[in-house]
Amino acid sequence: MMTRRAKVTISKLAALKRERQKITILTCYDFSTARVMEEAQIDAILVGDTYAEVCLGHDTTLPATMDHMVTIASGVRRGAPGVFLIGDMPYLSYQSSQDNAIQNAGRFMAEAGCDCVKVEVDRRLADTVAAMSAATIPVMAHMGLKPQSVHQIGGYKAQATTAATANGLLEDAKIMEQAGACSLLLEAVPYEVARLVSQNTELPVIGCVSGPHCDGQVLVMHDILGFGAGHPPKNVKIYTNLNETLRQSFEAYMDDVRTGQFPSESNSITMSERELTQLQNLRNEHG
Repeated sequence: MMTRRAKVTISKLAALKRERQKITILTCYDFSTARVMEEAQIDAILVGDTYAEVCLGHDTTLPATMDHMVTIASGVRRGAPGVFLIGDMPYLSYQSSQDNAIQNAGRFMAEAGCDCVKVEVDRRLADTVAAMSAATIPVMAHMGLKPQSVHQIGGYKAQATTAATANGLLEDAKIMEQAGACSLLLEAVPYEVARLVSQNTELPVIGCVSGPHCDGQVLVMHDILGFGAGHPPKNVKIYTNLNETLRQSFEAYMDDVRTGQFPSESNSITMSERELTQLQNLRNEHG
């Protein structure tokens, strides 16, 4: 049995940055997979609203709800008690008011045992991040490509690709740090911009398709496994083709059932010789 490791905390992630050790994060949406990630000793898990895409089949992340997300996060926490667990605040769970943001974020912390919540922000939500931080809720500020704004920005595309927009993102990163964010997440921004953000803050900076110079990386688990739908980045590294592995397993199972190879008697429940003999006697007595 694996020895339980020390709990990963925000202090641990900050120490990894100072020591120039990369932080590893993947998405996860269930207890069983979380248990495997815990055994692998991944640093952190993001219970992402990508659940709506890769598990429920929606075209965007927008249909994810607080009830869904809190239920999933609590299962992931049970599977991975040692990771730094990040709850992804779904669409309109924090944008409408600071009170709403605090109440919904509090559910992740109290009901699911999260260590942090992630919100898609820019400077317009700095006061919300500050209010959440003041309410003792650690906040990961997600900038760059913000999937919950997909209709506003016109699709899934790289952000901060011009001098002006890149400078704006750098300013937003500093504003989020001043507002009390505990970490930053940069999605789909040029690696040169991500490097500048990482170099100019003491906060852990996590990249999602933003190059090698961030302090850590996060990807959707389904993307690196070649499994599922959603919107996988063009340059994501696929570590296995789980679609093919699963398809072959399903086909083998169906073939075994159809040809009578499964189940065999060795795969079945059996009676003791004594009980079988008594059953035969009972059947004989009743003709």
